[in-house]
Amino acid sequence: MDTADFKTQDEIAWCPGCGNFGILNAVKKALAQLGKPPQELMLVSGIGQAAKLPHYIKANCFNGLHGRALPVATGIKIANRQLTVLVTTGDGDCYGEGGNHFIHAIRRNIDITVIVHDNQIYGLTKGQASPTTDEGLKTAVQTGGVINAHLSPLTLAIAAGAGFVARGFSRDSESLSGLILAGIRHKGFALIDVLQPCVTFNKKNTHEWYSQRVYQAAAQPDYRPADLVWALTKSLEWGERIPLGVLYQADPPQPDYSGKSGVDALAPLVNLVQP
Repeated sequence: MDTADFKTQDEIAWCPGCGNFGILNAVKKALAQLGKPPQELMLVSGIGQAAKLPHYIKANCFNGLHGRALPVATGIKIANRQLTVLVTTGDGDCYGEGGNHFIHAIRRNIDITVIVHDNQIYGLTKGQASPTTDEGLKTAVQTGGVINAHLSPLTLAIAAGAGFVARGFSRDSESLSGLILAGIRHKGFALIDVLQPCVTFNKKNTHEWYSQRVYQAAAQPDYRPADLVWALTKSLEWGERIPLGVLYQADPPQPDYSGKSGVDALAPLVNLVQP
């Protein structure tokens, strides 16, 4: 299949230069490589600039409430385990309003791929700090600078038991598409946190700021993504050096809700939604 197979006629509403464009291109590339037709794909989102992405891809789509994309995606996967389910969400949507759902979707190991557009700010609601905003950043709301500690979502995901945890960069859509494809093919919960500059409300973390700091973890001689301690240590690396790529992948893979034990446990729920 080709990326053109997933193109819609909707007018894109993002700001010129927004990192979301790179994520959109990467998702299309990954889906084209996956080779499944649009009717076998489901894109779920909550609220925010990231949540607009399903409008721009030809596939099944569900827009939910702020922070509630993951329970909707869970229900969809339970009801139709043949669907490939992707969640496109933002750092505020997923780690803020949806933080509780995030932790428990990981714990249940739902077979979904979660792509977080992490611009470290609330973009749709005009620039207040999100959980991943760096300390000290001044916003229209936090005029004296953010005082809360920066949340490390990769550390949280690994500690909660996620079997596939990765970080991409929206400027490198080629590498990002590979991460998304790997996340889809992983059996179980997959997180891809994407560094995505917000050109309007976050003037600190620009394309250039990230480009000067990011590096591919897999290119380093000590790369050990199946090593939990290594992955946790690497997930905490932030600032002057920021690792990209798959930081943790459980080996062997963990049981997920679409496996036999999961199907047996969920049979009463499945019977309610399937004729």
